[in-house]
Amino acid sequence: MNCIVVDDEYPAREELKYFIKQFSSIKIQEEFDDSIKALEYIEKNKPDIVFLDINMPKLDGMALGRIINNFEKKIIIVFITAYKEHAVHAFEIEAFDYLLKPYSEERIVNTLMRLEKIEFTNKCINSKITLRTNNKLRVINICDICYCEAHERETIIYTSKEKFIENCSISEFYKRLPTNNFFKSHRSYIVNLEKIVEIIPWFNNTYMVKLQEIDEEIPVSRNNINDFKHLMGI
Repeated sequence: MNCIVVDDEYPAREELKYFIKQFSSIKIQEEFDDSIKALEYIEKNKPDIVFLDINMPKLDGMALGRIINNFEKKIIIVFITAYKEHAVHAFEIEAFDYLLKPYSEERIVNTLMRLEKIEFTNKCINSKITLRTNNKLRVINICDICYCEAHERETIIYTSKEKFIENCSISEFYKRLPTNNFFKSHRSYIVNLEKIVEIIPWFNNTYMVKLQEIDEEIPVSRNNINDFKHLMGI
């Protein structure tokens, strides 16, 4: 996913760019302090996301948002503003979110995680993976994978209905999966974060997780706990 940042205040642009780079894989294509130039760029390049300030000279952000919302290609709009009173109008044009200045790190990180979930879901619609079962090759949707488990030199891949065995290490198999939503929670386990329905505190400040339609609980090791908490917004 890529984005542009439109804000006439340089410090605000720099702070937002820091959060995007630090807490997401979203690529910043351009930044603008002029909404007219931003519109010209958007019309030509159609970014995935526009982070848009409302109080802008020449063309205010709300007017620009309305124009963007009428484009044939759906562009995600995230308003960034110091003013609460425009929130109703923002959601009338189907804005994805409305972030208030001064920025809250927790709030921005939550928004960035939700944006990346959209990217993962869109990829999964068309993403397939070829796996082995009973000496045959099966093509399944990557999103159907619930978790993976290391077993000696092989990796067992579980969906809600069946399992597959790949003749490779779990670390090698992990490289074949989209990194946005598959997480190596333990040296022997990979989980699909979209399938998690419950997080259970466990011994030594670790967790066990329950997945949709799966009985087994999957461990999160101490080495991976901080990354897991960040991904899950804990």
